[in-house]
Amino acid sequence: MLKVENLSTSYKTIDGNVRVINDLSFEIFDNEIFGIAGESGCGKTTLLKALYDIIDFPLELDSGRVILSGEKNGKPYSYQSGEIRKTWWNNISYVPQAAQSVLNPITRLKYQFLDSIPKEDRDNETEEQTLERVAEYLKELSLDPDLLNAFPFQLSGGMRQRVIIALATFMSPNVVLADEPTTALDVVVQCGILMLLMRLQKQFKNTLVLVSHDMGVHYQITNRMGIMYSGSFVELGKTDDIFNEPIHPYTKMLIGALPRVGDKSLKVGIPGRPPSLKNPPPGCRFAPRCPNATKACSQEVPVFQEILPGRFVACHMFNNGGIKEERHGD
Repeated sequence: MLKVENLSTSYKTIDGNVRVINDLSFEIFDNEIFGIAGESGCGKTTLLKALYDIIDFPLELDSGRVILSGEKNGKPYSYQSGEIRKTWWNNISYVPQAAQSVLNPITRLKYQFLDSIPKEDRDNETEEQTLERVAEYLKELSLDPDLLNAFPFQLSGGMRQRVIIALATFMSPNVVLADEPTTALDVVVQCGILMLLMRLQKQFKNTLVLVSHDMGVHYQITNRMGIMYSGSFVELGKTDDIFNEPIHPYTKMLIGALPRVGDKSLKVGIPGRPPSLKNPPPGCRFAPRCPNATKACSQEVPVFQEILPGRFVACHMFNNGGIKEERHGD
């Protein structure tokens, strides 16, 4: 399980620190596919870096923490921010964006697999025996074991992405973080990558955290999802509930812009643009673009709270003592 407690991160710049994740708290459960959605620049990738404990310059952890806990091979474990990197590949792994820039272009893939497997996890195997296990695993993923002798530049983009997924899942980690795993791939290859991630999640019964700006992807494969806007979640809940009955105005607009089979109505984009993280507006950061905004929205930050079992939203229309407790559109 991943638990995020009051997490705030920022990037150090020559003009001062820029807050990207702003006091975020939520949980990701065992054996689920959790989606993180939102427009570009809302903080999705930075959040994933914080979950994976990649807090390196210029990214800084301002406050809060991430807790990774669970059980593997009958042994419980618990790590938090600053310690999670000790268990990379074993209990948590990461599928980053841009496969072409992740793999070392001048190193054969077999050595990159060996480098990713801690020596203490090889059970006194020789390198040849470990590579035999890797080859068998590649076969399970419908990949040719001969790929181990190839260089990354010899592979297509889709093949490189599959290899990275194989790297990330070979040690059967309890949590896999996938950041836009289908970016820059054609539709057919995208489908294959998503099906592979779903199959592995069911096989290992682990937790998959999927970042994507594509709401259609979330609808197809995630169980729960969080909608991010300007460094915070504005809505979180079961994917079906969010798509069938979105609550926050931003969520409604995202879903309303999705094309649907047989729907010939004119699709309208969300007016305006996300605020600058360097100088965000006061109060609710979505207020300048929100059709339901009132004076209170531009003055007070809405509380991110549970309004129904498992359903969270940050909107003044649901704040106790706020505007009034009713659903948008009622």
